[in-house]
Order: sequence, then C-alpha cells, then structure tokens
Amino acid sequence: MEITNIFETVRMIEEENLDIRTITMGISLLDCIDADGEKARQKIYDKITTKAKELVEVGKAIEMEYGIPIIHKRISVTPISLIAGASSDNDYVAYAKTLDAAAKEVGVNFIGGFSALVEKGYHKGDEILIRSIPQALAETERVCASVNIGSTKAGINMDAVRDMGEIIKETAELTAEAQGLGCAKLVVFANAVEDNPFMAGAFHGVGEADCVINVGISGPGVVKRAIEKVKGEPFDVIAETVKKTAFKITRMGQLVGQVAAERLDVPFGIVDLSLAPTPAIGDSVGRILEEMGLERVGTHGTTAALALLNDAVKKGGVMACGHVGGLSGAFIPVSEDEGMIEAVELGALNVEKLEAMTAICSVGLDMVAVPGETTAATLSAIIADEAAIGVTNHKTTAVRIIPAPGSKVGDRIEMGGLLGTAPVMAVNPFGSEEFIQRGGRIPAPLHSFKN
Repeated sequence: MEITNIFETVRMIEEENLDIRTITMGISLLDCIDADGEKARQKIYDKITTKAKELVEVGKAIEMEYGIPIIHKRISVTPISLIAGASSDNDYVAYAKTLDAAAKEVGVNFIGGFSALVEKGYHKGDEILIRSIPQALAETERVCASVNIGSTKAGINMDAVRDMGEIIKETAELTAEAQGLGCAKLVVFANAVEDNPFMAGAFHGVGEADCVINVGISGPGVVKRAIEKVKGEPFDVIAETVKKTAFKITRMGQLVGQVAAERLDVPFGIVDLSLAPTPAIGDSVGRILEEMGLERVGTHGTTAALALLNDAVKKGGVMACGHVGGLSGAFIPVSEDEGMIEAVELGALNVEKLEAMTAICSVGLDMVAVPGETTAATLSAIIADEAAIGVTNHKTTAVRIIPAPGSKVGDRIEMGGLLGTAPVMAVNPFGSEEFIQRGGRIPAPLHSFKN
C-alpha cells in the first residue's frame, strides 16, 4: 500500500501539476516599532533578513529531497500601518522599499504586509499608508499591499471603499507602462484573515506568534483527473472523490510545512486548503467545474458546482490536517486560470456571474481586468458589492481588479508568470457616483451580534 501511495504521488506531481504553491514565513514586526522612522526601517530590514535568511534554501532542499515542487517562497509581515504609525513620517514609500530590499536579499518571490486594517475607521498610520500605496507599488518589485475595509463584526467602511477606488486608479496610472501591473499586487478585503499564505493579500496578524510557517497547497489538475474517473456518477460520488483527493493533497502540504518549520526552528502555522490554479493547461479550477458537466464555466449551474467543490475540498482537508486556516476553498482568479480565460473570451463568464460565484469561493473578484476608462466610483462600487457578500455571509471576500490604462473590452493584458493573462471584461455602464460619495459606514448585519 505504501509503495502504491508513493507511485500515486509521483504521478500527481509529474502528470497532474500537483505542487505546493507557497511556503510563507510570517514575521512579526511589532518589536521594530520606533518613533524614528529610519531606525524602524533598519530594524525591519535586520529582522526579516535574519529570520528568513534560510527560507529559500530550506524550501529548495525540501523540493530536492521529497520531489515535491514548491513554486513560491514568500514572507508576510505585520501590517506596516501599525508599525510606521508610531513614527513622524508622513509618507511610507520608504517602508515599502525596505521590504523590497529585504525580500531581494533573502530571495523570496513576494513579501506581503504593506497593509492597513480600516474596517471601523482610520488611524494616522492607515491614512498615510493608503495614500502611499500607488507610489509604493510603482517603485518596488516584490511588495504586495492589502487593505481590509469591512468585517462582519464592524460593517463596511464606505469612506475607505471610496478611497480605494481612487487608489486603484492611481496605481494603474503609475504602472501604465506595465499595463497596470501594480493593481495585481493590491487586494481590498472584507473579513481578512491573519494567517493567509497567498499573495497579494498575505499579512502577519497581531494575534500570531513572532514567526511561523504557513503553507498554501495547489492541485486543481489532480482533482480534475479524479473527477474524470467518475464520469456520469451522481454528485455525492463526486463529492466523496474530491474529499479523498483533497485529503491526499493536504497531507503533502502538512508534511512540507512541518519539515520546513522544524528546519527553520519556527512554529508550524497552518495549511491553507485552497485549490490555486495556474495559467498552465490542465491546472484550472474552471476545468474542474466543466468536468462536472458544464459546457463552459459561467453557464447556469456553475455556482452550484463550485459550492460542491469548495465544501468537499474543506472536508477532505480538515480530516488530513489539524492546523488548517488561511482562506481555504477554491480560488477563481481569471487571469491565472486558462479555463476561466477561455470562458470569458467565449462570452460564457461575465463579472456579474463571477460576483455570484464569490459567495461560494475562497476569495472574490480576483485578477479581473476591466477597461482603463472605468471610473474610480465604479471600482469602489464593485468593492462595496464584494464586501457586502463577505460581511453578510461571514466569509472572506476580496477584490483584485486591474483597470489597465488604454485597454478596452476584448483586449488581453499580459501579467506574466503565475499572474497570467487577463481578458478585459465589461462592467455595467451605469454610474454609482452618488452612492459612493455618501461615505460613512454600512452597519454590521444583525447576526454579527453574537457576544
């Protein structure tokens, strides 16, 4: 039986694109706070380069020893608005550059945590950080930013929603030469989690240990191949098949996380159960849904199929690992999933259907390109809709949207690497300006009052 399991794992890696999407080291920067911004940044650089000095080397060694591809090695840090807010600095771009320099020094792909948590309002550091995001993302290579604008407990900060529409537009304009690439490194959340290993939304929560290892798994190709073997069977058979497959994938993620944590001498945090697609053929969440019987992802029945997939992945993963967290479910980033890209270009999938699917999936409207002329108010309204889904349903939702300058519906935006290719999607032509300009706060839903 053991030999059979080994051969099965080898096949999943070689033929079905099974990999560990990321090992992410979370690092607390709370002990780097200093009234002198320059001193704070030096402490930040020193701590990151000390704690993560061997992260990439250990990741590569695990890949070689176990034959398991680990696509990305990443770092998440305490939201910088909390750290920099103690200083007298009135611009935080220098903090982003410090993070970028530290990430390059240790060799990680991305570093997340240029972030602010403003679901109930701004403090000084939040406001400065949000203002700094466009320039920070334009002038760094590996830094990712996120802002949490709502939660089930607090409601939705509509002032922050309004501001983030403008920030996204400005970020697109400052990175226009790269087709708005800066927006691919910026996420706007509701109900953001503190232990997310995936970029661009990862940050290290204040409730976390000083340093932890979190793992993000992958495996859409493996799940699709498993469903192919039960063609024509009822949905409960499909659910059971996905559950068993998710169990195996999660076991591998737990092994990698535990070994990495032991070798780096830091605690093992969580395995995020999310199925994360790539632009590679055969590594698509969209194709999994089509394998269940949909002619194209986006047609009627898609949301139901995604609900089954999400639930079965979580059930199988929870049985496999005692420490699960992050976002956990199925990602549906348009540009990073060849099946989703094709569905958009065929007219089967639009923004409205994606929004419905986000009530079920791990995150939300992810890596969606829209025309460059899309207004800041429309972007803000899209964020508000997603936040409402998350806040009402007590789940994490997010928007990573790219209003690529000069683009129009039907164009393709080349992001490169795992970020893939984004077909430009149409948005509703009618405006939301008056709605967004109201500001204030949408109150928390009644079911948030549980104390």
